[in-house]
Amino acid sequence: MSTVEIAAQPSVPAAGARAPAGASATRAGDERGRLNLSWLVHLHWWAILGQAVVIAGGQALAGVGLPNRTLAVVIVLEVLGNVALEFFARRARITDRAIAFVMLLDAAVLTVLLDLTGGTSNPFATLYVVNVALAAVLLPNRWSWILTGASLAGYGSLFWHEAYYGRAHHIRSSMNPTQMLDSHLRGSWVAFGFTAVFVVFFVQRVTGALAARERELQEARARGERREKLASLATLAAGAAHELSTPLATIAIVAKELQRELAADERPSVRTDLQLVRDQVGRCREILDRMSRHAGEHVGEPLAPFELRSWLEMAFDGLAGRDRVQVELGPGSADATLAGPQRALSEALRGLLKNAIQASEPGAPVTLRASATDDRIRVTVVDRGRGMTPDVLARVGEPFFTTKVPGEGMGLGLFLTRALAEQLGGDFHISSTPGAGTEARIDLPAAHAGERSSP
Repeated sequence: MSTVEIAAQPSVPAAGARAPAGASATRAGDERGRLNLSWLVHLHWWAILGQAVVIAGGQALAGVGLPNRTLAVVIVLEVLGNVALEFFARRARITDRAIAFVMLLDAAVLTVLLDLTGGTSNPFATLYVVNVALAAVLLPNRWSWILTGASLAGYGSLFWHEAYYGRAHHIRSSMNPTQMLDSHLRGSWVAFGFTAVFVVFFVQRVTGALAARERELQEARARGERREKLASLATLAAGAAHELSTPLATIAIVAKELQRELAADERPSVRTDLQLVRDQVGRCREILDRMSRHAGEHVGEPLAPFELRSWLEMAFDGLAGRDRVQVELGPGSADATLAGPQRALSEALRGLLKNAIQASEPGAPVTLRASATDDRIRVTVVDRGRGMTPDVLARVGEPFFTTKVPGEGMGLGLFLTRALAEQLGGDFHISSTPGAGTEARIDLPAAHAGERSSP
């Protein structure tokens, strides 16, 4: 099992206060509604194009006379309404009620178009199914059933209307009944194709977009939880250091006095035990000092621009076994610049290198790769250890989880490294294969031109 926890834990800027749960839920609902409405706008444009093609094709191929002026007015109104809807989708707060209202208008417009182009005999009445399917995907159950009822009512109103004015009273045709039946069957096939394509394409795209949005929201919630844990950890560390420093100092003084008074004691076990007490007290104080220091030392560290090379050089300071690290500088790394707390980032990278050295076999090399593009900087540490099992890898980065032996680490390093990278707009990722080693990667945004020129 590869040892991956960092011994020197880098501190990160204090996390800001988390937004209330209600506010987060409202923002999530707004984003979801805006996404749903944007897909409806796309669907409208395709529907308008399809209507124009079908109307023109029906007249040219089937020889059917349609009320062209009225249809043109309806299509122009659809275009204007969709432009307004697109503007509304970018600026207003989108609710389920607003989306349902738009889809109710869609059902009403479809009913008008069907009445003008053949009424109940128009095979494109199957397009009601598109509206119902989208309602089932985009809206809660109550609104889905309301849209279903509205579609049934719209289609049913065509029968009621034709009972008074006659079937297909808006169109003119010179076809005989057999030709009319053949035309209707061919139209049914075309209508089925349109309906199937719209349902499959847009439902898949909408559900895929919603799934991606849900993943983003889950990642955002996970980052917020890590920030809360980090803030709690800082408070815990500072409190523990404050409360335990006095009793530990007292124990150290008493042990020193006892050691001085028993200096002439010939029993080596007594002197050994007293020295052990002093050593362990010193170790406890060192741990507390480190926790206290990293709980607040870098909070005020400025986010200054610095070169990638200086980051790597600072990470090597005080690193045992640095001669085993093989540095590979990729394209763009020579002049790459990033912005952040340099000391905290250096401690994070030093910890990753220390882990890799400890995880690898004695004498085995460790690889440090660095590369840069215009927007991103990536640093990767690769060891040749025994790797980690999937169960262990899934827990890597949790606070106080470590694969090291007791006393070698507190299980906070990777957690703090991930928090630091995310707060700088980057990412931290670990991959491992049992028997093949572990790879730890830090991705950070590159500094912009203005940041590079700043003092």
